[in-house]
Amino acid sequence: MLQSKELNGDGSKVGQAHSAGRPALELRNLVTRFPGDDGAFNVVDGVSLSVSPGETLAVVGESGSGKTMTFLSAIGLVPRPGKVVEGEILLDGTDLLTLSEEDMRAVRGTRLSMVFQDPLTGLNPVFTIGDQIAGVLHAHRKLSRTEAREIAIELLEKVHIPDPHRRIDDYPHQLSGGMRQRVLIAMAISLEPQVLIADEPTTALDVTVQAQVLELLAELREQSGMAIVLITHDLGLVARYADRVAVMYAGRVAETGDAEAIFERTAHPYTVSLFRSVPSLETDTASDLLEIEGQPPDPAALPTGCAFEPRCYLGRGRQDCQATRPALRAIGQSSHRAACLHSSELITEGTVE
Repeated sequence: MLQSKELNGDGSKVGQAHSAGRPALELRNLVTRFPGDDGAFNVVDGVSLSVSPGETLAVVGESGSGKTMTFLSAIGLVPRPGKVVEGEILLDGTDLLTLSEEDMRAVRGTRLSMVFQDPLTGLNPVFTIGDQIAGVLHAHRKLSRTEAREIAIELLEKVHIPDPHRRIDDYPHQLSGGMRQRVLIAMAISLEPQVLIADEPTTALDVTVQAQVLELLAELREQSGMAIVLITHDLGLVARYADRVAVMYAGRVAETGDAEAIFERTAHPYTVSLFRSVPSLETDTASDLLEIEGQPPDPAALPTGCAFEPRCYLGRGRQDCQATRPALRAIGQSSHRAACLHSSELITEGTVE
C-alpha cells in the first residue's frame, strides 16, 4: 500500500498508510490573486480539482489559462506579490494552507514535487548532476556523502540514464536535453513524493525523446503508485497518457472528466476549438485546421459573462453568454462537467482519434 507522510502537530512527519478512497491532492475553490493598477484580480479563480493515487490528471489550456499558476499555488511558490486568498489545498487530507513556511518546505519535495519545463535552467551549471541530486537528499535526510552518492546513482539508473556511475560526475552541459529532463525527474522523485506535478515536461524535446520521457513518468507511476499532474498544451500526450482531464480557460476550469468523455463527448466550445486546431491523420491540409479567433482575455479585465464568449463559435453575441458566467455542471450521469450554458448543442463525434 502507498505510504504517505502525515504531519504531526509540530510539523514532523510520521509514516501512515494512504487513506483509502481519499485523493492524493485536492484543490477546493482555490483563488490566487495579484494586485493591479485598477484593483486586485484573480489569476486562479475558484479552481476545484483532484488527482488520486496512481492516476494521471492532465491539465490543458493555452498559455495564460492559469494551468501553471494553479499548481504553483498548490506547492506554495506563487511569485510575489501574488497570494492564495481563498480555498483549500489538501494533500492526503492535510490543508497545506494551514502550514507554516517551515513545514511547507518539509512537504515540498518529500510529499509533493514539481518538474518544470526547461531542463537547462532547472539545473545549476556549476555543479555536477550527482551533487545536485545529493543536495536534495541532504536537505531532507541525514545521509553521509557516500550514502547520498549511492542513492543518486540508483536514481539515475531508475530514470534510465546510461552508465550512471560515470554520468553522475557530469555537468548539465554535458548531457542532452532528454537526459537533463531525466535528471530533473530523478531529483523530483528522490524523496518518493505522493504527487508529482510535471509542467510541460517535454516542450523543449524532440518527438522521440518526448515519448521516452512520458513513458518514463508512466513507468514510475506504475511502480510507486504516485499521482501525476501533467500540465500540457499537447492533446496527443493527453490522449495517450491521461486518465482524467481538466481544461482551463481564464483561470477557471472550463471542462473536466475522464479522458474518454472529454475526447468523445466534448461539452465545451473551448475544448472543441482546441481539438479542431490540432492536426490529425484526417487533416488534408493546413487550411483544414481551425484557428481559435482572438486572444485569451486579460485576467485583470475579464468579460462580465462567459470569459470565452468573445472567441466562441457557439456563444459569441448571445445575450445569456454575455451576461452570465457559467458554473461547472454535470453532463449526463458521469463525473464529466462543463462550464457552458449551451453544452447540449454540441455534437463532437470523433473530435480526436
